[in-house]
Amino acid sequence: MHAPLASSLVKTQGFGWLGIVRIGLVQAAIGALVMLATTVLNRVMVVELKLLAAIPAGLVAWHYAVQLGRPLWGHASDKGNNRTRWIIGGVAVLAAGGLLATQATIIMATSFVPGFALAVLAYTLIGAGVGAGGTSALALLASGVAPERRAAAAAVTWTMMVAGIVASAITVGQFLKPFSFDRMLLVAGGLALAMVALTVIATWRLERQAGRFGHASRDGAAPDFRAALTEIWNEPAARRFTIFIFVSMIAFSMQDLILEPFAGLIFGMEPGESTKTVGQFHQGGILIGMIVAGVGGSAFSGKRAAGLRPWVVGGCLASGLGLGALGLAAINGPPWPLEANLFVLGFGNGVFAVAAIGSMMGLAGAGENTREGVRMGVWGASQAIAFGLGGLLGAVGLDLARALLGDVGAAFQLVFAVEAAAFVAAALLAVKATGAQAIRASGIQREGPTGPGEAFA
Repeated sequence: MHAPLASSLVKTQGFGWLGIVRIGLVQAAIGALVMLATTVLNRVMVVELKLLAAIPAGLVAWHYAVQLGRPLWGHASDKGNNRTRWIIGGVAVLAAGGLLATQATIIMATSFVPGFALAVLAYTLIGAGVGAGGTSALALLASGVAPERRAAAAAVTWTMMVAGIVASAITVGQFLKPFSFDRMLLVAGGLALAMVALTVIATWRLERQAGRFGHASRDGAAPDFRAALTEIWNEPAARRFTIFIFVSMIAFSMQDLILEPFAGLIFGMEPGESTKTVGQFHQGGILIGMIVAGVGGSAFSGKRAAGLRPWVVGGCLASGLGLGALGLAAINGPPWPLEANLFVLGFGNGVFAVAAIGSMMGLAGAGENTREGVRMGVWGASQAIAFGLGGLLGAVGLDLARALLGDVGAAFQLVFAVEAAAFVAAALLAVKATGAQAIRASGIQREGPTGPGEAFA
């Protein structure tokens, strides 16, 4: 194939499935490294070191807070015209933060104050690495994926991220037997080296395959940061989508810390049983929902204006339905079909998550001047703060409701009702966060009159 013809095909086709999978490998590496800090070190601090659970929870919340810098890092990758450098650099910083957090945990066993101070620095690096690497990876995906592949691309990358978390958790768990601090540090070092190497291999000469579906390909310099943020906030579609991400991700994360306590307190499950049930049915439902939305969003949406909006709205409403049913389960208990209820909730969560990410990629090039990086950064920051706040609101809200109502079932019912209402509100926001501007920027051409079914992407 002649070079000009090959170049023309890249410009019009963008990433093929192999390119999408390679970005998914980056997401898997990020998920694996974050797992070390949020799961393994969390457990060691609480169980082995007998520290208050609020200490690792606060450190995890801090790493989310640091990700408020995502718009800055995304804007920097826009201006540099080299997202690969930011992806590899972000993962390297994340890996270094994970190693430092492991060392800080070991130090806390004998000297808490210096160990905790080091941990704050380590989780700062973790948050910065996730923000810089993750934002740049999603921006590269958004600029290089054709509109008809965006739902499937979101499904592939999110599924691979979950797979990375699961695979690394199993592998790290095996290598940590028998447990010792020295072994934990050795395993953390091996994980860091492996994930940085995986990222370098996955991104090797990848960026040159990106297509021409977003602002990453436009001539001219990216605007300065203040001008970019002003443009995004003054654009109704982008502003509404930012609010939608914040509300929906609060609803999505509020359930994280209370589902297992719910299974134990209301249904009398033992710790191992509740972990297995929630993991098998809720997480399994999420995975199936992701696959269905990825396949269905690509097969039935394509380039038509109907797009992904029905999937986003449907996922939000299904999630709200699942939470409303859990509210009924809270006051009825057994023999309520908890497993089926958790599956419905997870399925709705999975459909919503993939459709929202696909829609985010579609809107990433919606401005006249701003590029994918800063837009992904704004929405990533909104998502990060919502995740940190949502988990806290769910747990604290349950404690307050139990204290005020004096009944654990009624307390769970109230919290689940608030979460369900948040998902319904998110569905209404999703209906509004669309328009002709977003469709044009996504490269979607109208194929006839459209009604309320216009898409995010």
